[in-house]
Amino acid sequence: MERRAAASLSQKGRTLFGYAARFGEPTTIGGFSEVIQPGAFTRTLAGPAAASVRAVYEHDDAALLGRVGAGTLRLFEDGEGLAFELDLPDTTLGRDLSELVKRGDVCGCSFGFVPVRESWAGEVRQLHDVDLYEVTITATPAYPTTTVSIRNKQTGRLSLARKYLEAIE
Repeated sequence: MERRAAASLSQKGRTLFGYAARFGEPTTIGGFSEVIQPGAFTRTLAGPAAASVRAVYEHDDAALLGRVGAGTLRLFEDGEGLAFELDLPDTTLGRDLSELVKRGDVCGCSFGFVPVRESWAGEVRQLHDVDLYEVTITATPAYPTTTVSIRNKQTGRLSLARKYLEAIE
């Protein structure tokens, strides 16, 4: 499984939200550039595998934060990328992460995937379709334009998260 990360985390409460991946924005991975194309997550999000997509801290399976099938992680694709909303658990990890995001120490997101369809143009890899396995909250993002914020009240609607993100951009 491959993992990619991006920066820009904010906080305002117990629900994290933002973008785990952004479309059309290249990042350097080792000796090549990578660009995620619109629709890269559509198949996974529409299929039965979506229920097992989880949110973790720093790509650590033991640091579980939520899961789509439990309703504690919500994902969708829009024109910007892969958006998420995550209800932090009332655990030591959830409380600690909330504080780290608030302070700005943890300010990025990432995702774990297996490429299904990709293309190459020289040293540029285009991801067209991936099997998504995780989104992660991280202090070391590879994609600098991902975002994460936190708020106190759960709305159950990512449209409010999008409005907030547009306001801070």
